Amino acid sequence: MSRKSEFLKLVLFLALFGFSLLAFADQVTLKNGDRLTGKVVKGDGKTLVLHTDAGGDITLKFDAIQEIKTDEELHIGLKGGKTVVGPVTTTDGKLEVATKIAGTVEAPPADITVIRNDAEQAAYDKSLHPGLLHGWTGAANVGLSVARGNSETESLALAFNAAHPTVNSKILLYATSIDTTNNLATPSTVANLDTGGWRYDRNVNPKLFGFVSGDYMANALQYLDLRQVYSGGLGFHAIKNDRTTLDFLGGVNYTHEVYSNGAPVTPPTTPPTYQSYGVTNRYVALTLSEVLSQKLGKSTVVTQNFSFYPNLQQTGQYRGTFNLGTVTKINKWFGWQNQFEDIYVSNPPTDAKKNDVLLTTGLNITFTH
Repeated sequence: MSRKSEFLKLVLFLALFGFSLLAFADQVTLKNGDRLTGKVVKGDGKTLVLHTDAGGDITLKFDAIQEIKTDEELHIGLKGGKTVVGPVTTTDGKLEVATKIAGTVEAPPADITVIRNDAEQAAYDKSLHPGLLHGWTGAANVGLSVARGNSETESLALAFNAAHPTVNSKILLYATSIDTTNNLATPSTVANLDTGGWRYDRNVNPKLFGFVSGDYMANALQYLDLRQVYSGGLGFHAIKNDRTTLDFLGGVNYTHEVYSNGAPVTPPTTPPTYQSYGVTNRYVALTLSEVLSQKLGKSTVVTQNFSFYPNLQQTGQYRGTFNLGTVTKINKWFGWQNQFEDIYVSNPPTDAKKNDVLLTTGLNITFTH
């Protein structure tokens, strides 16, 4: 065989190989005449994400698309909850889905709620019902400060939060700890606050959900050994989109709190004797909360929540907490967090102030499992 014939066979093979690659690629033609080749990943009736070898993922506006042609099946979600599956072409601005069962189905862009390829659909199906050990997202915060010289103080702030969402429910976990000491002062504890809790939400419909929760707190400055609050009620999604969520929650709770290690007090006895302040409170209260999360730009998230707990058994007694925080991403894993917290108790034990204000800052580490 001559070298010329071998060369011609090689050229023919490469040409056939190139055409075979094009045959199995999706094509998108824009109204300006540009033609893009790649793989349709996902989209909706407004945008389409096309993965290309040269440019990676490219987001295209549907209004700018003249024609779409796919060789692989796409999962097209339509208004009303219907989903059609098949290769896609376009005619007169409408998607035509060549389904195996119902034949060709037309889908105007205005009726499309979601577009997914097989990989995206499989990931979505898995996210609907993840195992309890999978599907978690969250973050941990740490802040540390040390001062020496005229003062000897150490301060450590830790926080952890995690969420396990499914299509109809969500589990939330959180824990915080702030510990500040001044070795030159008596007493040395400047702040010692530990909180933790959980909440389980179950959707009733897209706007309404039921919840149960447990919240726990120990606060040395208010002589609080432990407060346990178990709540149940209903919540309302006032706003829920990619950038903003705003929820309102209302229900009732059972509160059990123990103050037992406070500063010594002098009861009116003769001769005077000294004893520690000790009291246990058990009561039913309302749970009224508001929770906001807002994305600012591409890298910053603002969170804010306010909770109010009026005592139903002792009129005029109540508790309230207010939190405001920001997290600014530095990269995929790390960010910088700032947190402001205000805790108010209307009836603290003797010598304790009603209000505690805390401000922390430090490193934020995110995780996904």
